[in-house]
Amino acid sequence: MVRPYTDKQLLEKVKSLSSFTNIPDGYWLLGVRSQDDIPNRFDDKIYLFKGEEFVLVTSATTNAGTPTLRQFEKVNKDGAAVLKADEWYYNVWKYGKHNGKVEALLQLGNKVTVYRDTDKDDKSEEQGKLQSGYFGINFHPNTYDLSKPSGTNVGWWSAGCQVVNNIPNYKLMIGLLKREKLVTYCLINEF
Repeated sequence: MVRPYTDKQLLEKVKSLSSFTNIPDGYWLLGVRSQDDIPNRFDDKIYLFKGEEFVLVTSATTNAGTPTLRQFEKVNKDGAAVLKADEWYYNVWKYGKHNGKVEALLQLGNKVTVYRDTDKDDKSEEQGKLQSGYFGINFHPNTYDLSKPSGTNVGWWSAGCQVVNNIPNYKLMIGLLKREKLVTYCLINEF
């Protein structure tokens, strides 16, 4: 799991990135990708901020699940999408329904940059061809039924999406985030 950070440490880190222009005034998300990268597990964290004020943190994955890594052709012939870390993605997400089934943030704003991991192992790696565009890199839970507990394996729930497995936390987050016209996301590697 990702080591604990203070709000100050996280904000200093995201402000040091070359793609940083400003901290959004409203709600925004910060993903921290674990150095351990345990295959098919929710070993990352996603933080919710409002401006520079910390609101909530939850377990999540910022990596594709093992099925996508091994069988990426079912999703994209170019490889499994691994969202490029240490980047700001300003105004990337808009509230909607993931696959028309569950409240989520959809990539309907700006482009994202992904690596195309093609080695078909269990690790989600920042290697391979870089692509920028619209790939459906969404923010959603690992269930379509928010009234029931979700599983512990990533599975097919992420083919590059940023996915939360703590449903009570997810409900709180999406309830606040859906008020924003567009949501900014910053993804960093554990440091």
